[in-house]
Parts: sequence; C-alpha cells; structure tokens
Amino acid sequence: MARSRLHELSDHGVSVWIDSLSRELLETRELARLMEEDAVVGVTSNPTIFEKALSTGEWYDEQLRDVRERVDDPKEIFLELAVEDVQRACDLMRPVWERTKGVDGYVSIEVDPQLAYDRDATYEEAMRLHELVDRSNVYVKIPGTEPGLGAIEDCVAAGRSINVTLIFSLGRHAEVAEAYIRGLERLVADGGDPGRVISVASFFVSRVDTEADRRLEEIGRPDLQGRLAVANAKLAYQRYLEVFSGRRWEALATQGARPQRCLWASTSTKNPAYRDVLYVEELIGPDTVNTMPLETIAAFQDHGVVADTLTEGVDEAAALLEELAKAGVDYDDVVATLETEGVQKFADSFGQLLAGIEAKRSALVV
Repeated sequence: MARSRLHELSDHGVSVWIDSLSRELLETRELARLMEEDAVVGVTSNPTIFEKALSTGEWYDEQLRDVRERVDDPKEIFLELAVEDVQRACDLMRPVWERTKGVDGYVSIEVDPQLAYDRDATYEEAMRLHELVDRSNVYVKIPGTEPGLGAIEDCVAAGRSINVTLIFSLGRHAEVAEAYIRGLERLVADGGDPGRVISVASFFVSRVDTEADRRLEEIGRPDLQGRLAVANAKLAYQRYLEVFSGRRWEALATQGARPQRCLWASTSTKNPAYRDVLYVEELIGPDTVNTMPLETIAAFQDHGVVADTLTEGVDEAAALLEELAKAGVDYDDVVATLETEGVQKFADSFGQLLAGIEAKRSALVV
C-alpha cells in the first residue's frame, strides 16, 4: 500500500487518532480501514459523539432490546452499549498497543461530565469504567477542572491510565502535568510500576480561536484573529518539554515512567475562512497526538502539508498573548469561559443522550 500523507505525518512524530466511535464504525469495518489506510492508531470519543451515534440508524437496537429486559437506569443502559463499543475497539487496537509498547493503540471512554466538579465521584466512576472495560489499552477521560485534578492524581496513583480532557489554558495544562507526576510519585512510593500507567493531556484548539475571534471582532481587531489557538498550543508544548525533563522527572523515567503527551483535540476548523487542516499542519512535532474528525482526516489526506511546525514561532506565540492583552482581550477570561462552557456542553449532551436512550428503548418492540 502506498504511504499516505497521514503516514508521513506519523513519521514526524504525530500519532493520528480519530475523535469518534460508534457501532457502525465497528460493524462496517471502517475503523479497521482507517487504521490501515489513514494511519489511525487511537480513538477518542465524548458524550456528544455517543449521542449522535445512538440516535442514528438501528445499530444499537438489538442490544437495546436485550438490555431493556434487565436494566431500567438509562445511564446503566448507556454504559452497557458504550463499553461494548470500547472493548471491541480496544481489541482491534491491541496490536498497535503491543507494537508501540503501550504508547498508542488506546480507546477512550469518558466519565459522566455531570460529575466534573466532584473529585470523589469522578474518581469512583473512573475506576469503575476501567473495571468495566477491562482492557490494558483503555483510557478513561476526566475533565481537567480544578476538582478533576485531584481525581486524575488519585487514578494515576492507583495505576490507571487517564486521558485528561477539556484543557484550554496554559495554567491548567501545567496543573494537569503536575497532577500526573504527583500520581506517579505516589504510585512508586507504594511499590507500583509507573511503566504500566500513561496519560495524555487533551488540549482543545479550535474553540480557542472561536471565542477569541468573537471578542476581537467586537473590538475591531480582525488582524489578530485566527492566531491564538495555535499560539496557545505551541506554548503548551514548550511547557511539556520543560516539565518532562530535569531531575524530578528523570527520577521517574529511570523507573519506566512515560511522559504525558500533548493531544490536540477539537482540530476541525470552525471558521470556513481558515484552511481546513490548519490545526493539523501548524501543530506537527514529536511525541504528540492529533485526534481528528473524519472530515479532517479526509482533508489532510487530500491536501495536507507535512513539515515540522510545532516548535517554530514560539517567541511570536508568547508575544501574541501580550498583544491580545494590550488590545483588550483577557486571555484568562477566554480560557475560563471555554472550560465552563465545555463542561456544560458535554453535560447537556450526556443528559440528551440518556433521554434519547429512554425514548428509543420505549419505542422498541421486543
């Protein structure tokens, strides 16, 4: 098979993941095709994606008929459906996980986002999800809220791999990395093996431009639009390079610990005026992940340009934050707004998902 643009992207250190999972993707073997032809080596999902999957077609009807006979709680029904999808995808990805020695080949399932501000409940559900899926190559996703930081640390200390989601700010990204390292240090202190635990920090990209651009439009500074998301991510990568080096980290690395890679999420371009592969082309660098929707995968295969870009223009990225502040755009408020809205959107989708399951279950005839 001819090597594609996405295979070339992988050669530059970017792990290509897909940001959706569904029974249809599995049954039609589309996921298997994506792995072969599009260099896909991981899968992420979220409540919004599952909501769409469950509301489309009849892919889940047979299992719903079975589950409804013994389960009443819509959330428990959802978990049975989602866990089967995740298990099947994990099994499909297992050879990748083995080939990469546990770096790629992961499939993610998310903690109920309605628990995002409850540390203990998030921890308990994350541990339960790990047990339900029961695969070495599953990531449980925990939102990077302030209470979520403690749950992340606790899960890592318990030897569980975590995908930290909904990260928008440089400050929160630093706190997420610290939570991961503290968790590893606790694990080691208790005699655990840090080499069996891994994490990614899912740094959301396009939404940053969407929110910043709206504010820049209001103050008449279109010249600064479409730049913050990439600058933000580039500065986050610089922090990653700093944190996962030096004496403290080396003490863990010598015992087998692996760094918490940056995962670029929300990488579809929301503004049609921007290049549709902007958030892939501008964030190419070693030891990173880019999780893409199907349309972005197709677009990059068609016309994506591969070049090492992630470490270019770092000084300009830092200068942009200063320029935005002078223009009247409050960075801290932008990212805080995005975190709050991101958690709420996922919580709303989860609520709609459960309502949809209840409606579909009631409509099915045994």
